[in-house]
Amino acid sequence: MVHGLQFLSVYAPCSHLNFGENDTSSINPSAKLSLNPPLKLRGSSIRSSATWSMVVRTHNSMVIDSPKELERLVHEEINKGGVGVNNGGKFGNYGGKYVPETLISCLGKLEAEFNSAIRDAEFQEALATALKDYVGRETPLYFAERLTNHYKKDKGEGPELYLKREDLNHGGAHKINNAIAQAMLAKRMGRTSIVAATGAGQHGVATAAACAKLALDCTIFMGTQDIHKQSFNVSQMKLLGAQVEFVEGSFKDATSEAIRRWVRSLDNSYCLSGTVVGPHPCPSMVR
Repeated sequence: MVHGLQFLSVYAPCSHLNFGENDTSSINPSAKLSLNPPLKLRGSSIRSSATWSMVVRTHNSMVIDSPKELERLVHEEINKGGVGVNNGGKFGNYGGKYVPETLISCLGKLEAEFNSAIRDAEFQEALATALKDYVGRETPLYFAERLTNHYKKDKGEGPELYLKREDLNHGGAHKINNAIAQAMLAKRMGRTSIVAATGAGQHGVATAAACAKLALDCTIFMGTQDIHKQSFNVSQMKLLGAQVEFVEGSFKDATSEAIRRWVRSLDNSYCLSGTVVGPHPCPSMVR
């Protein structure tokens, strides 16, 4: 039995990319949700569940009886506005669409297609299949016993630590959860070419893997500051069929170059973002 666990932060599962309404597996995959009041989970089912990725510690707080009850509370928090963005893709003082007028129509079409895919049962089914059979979800939640014992206090009190094994996904990281869904969205929109920017290279590998599955052309931009440090990921991208273009500078410069390439061919290409950068709806989709 698991006693005294507080969910300091809950990371919604990545079995969908912000696609869906009624299933917690569709909550924004990389959105961190702080629940108030803090929560405990009674019972051992959380150890074998691949539904949640979390950091936990002992705390006196409200007790719930099952993951299902936690899911209900998470949805309740979301419905109250705890997660998400307001109109126009605003994140407080940040966000929105500060782009040339020529991009407004394209971004509007992307947002409309994204919202349509959220409610498309056929798309959801295809995405769930890809995540299960190609990505390798669900990934296990591993109880780190030795690490837990290391941080236990003299009286045996302290956190119980769990590791969500996203490294077991195809490509070795969590990035493909986002990449495969966006690549499928791009194909749904009739795009044939994907451009992306990567820093350490994990998003580049994930995008290349997604494009390989869907027979999409793939061009990855990577800063010269990162290339030499991440030569293995560069090799992986090339093995997966991507063209890797080097940009003088860092990830910021690579991102700018990827957007420039996308703007050259808006009707055929798709800029697949791996982090919350760029104009709305890109950050909302990744989040």
